[in-house]
Amino acid sequence: MALEYDELVQRLELFFSEAAYKEILEAAQKKTSAIIDFQKLELFDPDLADFLVENPDEFFKAVDEALLAIDLGEEFEGKLNVRFSNLPEDYVIPIKHIRSKHINKFIGIEGVIKLASEVRPEITAATFECGYCGQRITLLQEKPTLKKPAMCDCGNKKHFELVDRRLVDIQHVVVEEIPEKVEGAQPSKISVFLKDDLVDPKFQKRVVPGAKVRMSGILRDKPLGFGTEKETKRRDLYIEANYIEPLELEYEDIEITEEDEKEIKKLAKRPDIYELLIKSIAPSIYGYEDVKEAIALQLFGGVRKERKDGTVTRGDIHILLVGDPGAGKSALLKYVAKLAPKARYVVGRAATASGLTATVVRDEFLKGWALEAGALVLANKGIAVVDEIDKMSAEDRVAMHEIMEQQTCTVAKANVQATLQAQTTILAAANPKFGRFDPFTPLPEQIGLPETLLSRFDLIFAIRDVPDPERDKQLVRHILKLHEDPESEEPPIDPQLLRKYIAYARNNVFPGITKAAEKYIENFYVGLRNKYSQENTGGVPITTRQLEAIIRLAEASARVRLSKKVTKKDAERAVRIMKNYLMKLGLDPETGYLDIDRIETGISSSQRNKIKLLLALIENLQNESPEGMVSVSDLLAAAESSGISDAAEILDKLKRSGEIFEPRAGYIKKV
Repeated sequence: MALEYDELVQRLELFFSEAAYKEILEAAQKKTSAIIDFQKLELFDPDLADFLVENPDEFFKAVDEALLAIDLGEEFEGKLNVRFSNLPEDYVIPIKHIRSKHINKFIGIEGVIKLASEVRPEITAATFECGYCGQRITLLQEKPTLKKPAMCDCGNKKHFELVDRRLVDIQHVVVEEIPEKVEGAQPSKISVFLKDDLVDPKFQKRVVPGAKVRMSGILRDKPLGFGTEKETKRRDLYIEANYIEPLELEYEDIEITEEDEKEIKKLAKRPDIYELLIKSIAPSIYGYEDVKEAIALQLFGGVRKERKDGTVTRGDIHILLVGDPGAGKSALLKYVAKLAPKARYVVGRAATASGLTATVVRDEFLKGWALEAGALVLANKGIAVVDEIDKMSAEDRVAMHEIMEQQTCTVAKANVQATLQAQTTILAAANPKFGRFDPFTPLPEQIGLPETLLSRFDLIFAIRDVPDPERDKQLVRHILKLHEDPESEEPPIDPQLLRKYIAYARNNVFPGITKAAEKYIENFYVGLRNKYSQENTGGVPITTRQLEAIIRLAEASARVRLSKKVTKKDAERAVRIMKNYLMKLGLDPETGYLDIDRIETGISSSQRNKIKLLLALIENLQNESPEGMVSVSDLLAAAESSGISDAAEILDKLKRSGEIFEPRAGYIKKV
């Protein structure tokens, strides 16, 4: 129904005085915007709601006029921003579906803030004084360039001086489609301009890069090549925002019906629920039950704890897969990226520090600096899947340290200092340097990741392709069956239901540890360390990092059952997974003892003892030599008599680390 302007103003007066008087009176008193529920407008007068959607410019012009007729107290200055929240789903348009027919219409969008510029002032109205007669002319400024008067009444066309102006604060943000709703490979983006109180501090918390938001506003068009003198035929789109609503609880975005809830609770009570979860993760990949079990617990996650003193203990479980090529690592990762409610998939060779964390870029619209979020920040409260992490450069990998432990991303570049939230779970994969995984070579030597990064992973799995007649036969049958009938390996739990199951557990279940579970974990940790201290192995079998990982795994195990308590069985499952990881990668083949340094630093305690002994031999022989140099052949003979059979390899390592150098061929000297 078309409304005449006068009738529109009258109906708005009636709406403000009867249905929304409380909101506008409070806003007038506090000198803020009036935030009105769109549903209230629709219930009061459906024609008004339709008019807002179809003709927003005329609607808001009538709003300003209608407010003048309402008594809002002496303090009211005649200007009040009216913003509409809770826009119905029918008017919320996916970013990639926005078309020219939506231009100058009131629409809503949902997305993740990809980029946010600094706040800058913009002139909305300018007053010019004629240089000849002194007449003052006020012009509204609607275009990017400053508009001056064409001519004064006295005939002057050139000499005008800017004497007054009305400013409004403005911010440019780029909103990207929500990852789980992306239909194509590349998520669509759109520019949004925030003005007035939308850039006030209370709203600024909602426009941090990585934040998920719903925005409503008027869709506008502008020429491509914005800011240039000439206007082109081709147009670009942007939104002039009216209101921003945060969508902070990412896992709550998944709609869970009562029927779904019943199905989830029924699943959680099944005694074989863990086996079902293992079979539901990448069913097309044969075997790797221990890895799939750990990934299942990673998806459910532990409980994040924020203490009164400000310290935070993460609940996210980080996992690294290392192994032979063609073993199915990438397929596992891609399956998890599709399954998880909020996930980002990146490949190491194509990832940089700024692409993973955040960067500061030049904003062409407002000519300032803008903060742009990377993959790990955009996956906040979700999962980031990093394939081929070993192919990343050392400088880029350093950027992950803070996110993996502190779960924040600090940026200080080009006059922009910011700390972004990055409560992100990381699942990564790496290939050994020499193609195949060698169980006798320390892990850091095989994949080239620094110990600072390796130590932040809760679990590391070695995926090996070892010939085994029985397993190979099963694998061939599995693959042939898949080729014959692609639907033969359907997961026991439908992926959609599993997504809802994970979301429901993470939103509603926050288990606490029982005394029995505490005692079991304590006995394992203390008992293992005590055994090694008594046997005087010189190695450290387990540290507090692994202890915290066990607690997170136990909490995730309880979440699977939707239990509010971590039982002894959950603790047993967590300890079993941890022991499996330590025994495969942390066992020193020379001594037969567990040594966590073998995983994290690449140098076991036995190796460290050999290095100390060899350095002492070098020092002794160097002191005895008149030239202060040691013959390599003499040193190797002395080392062999001292029981160091791999002295040549250790010498190479000491040269690379700069501990010793070779002043001339066949001779070495300690630095």
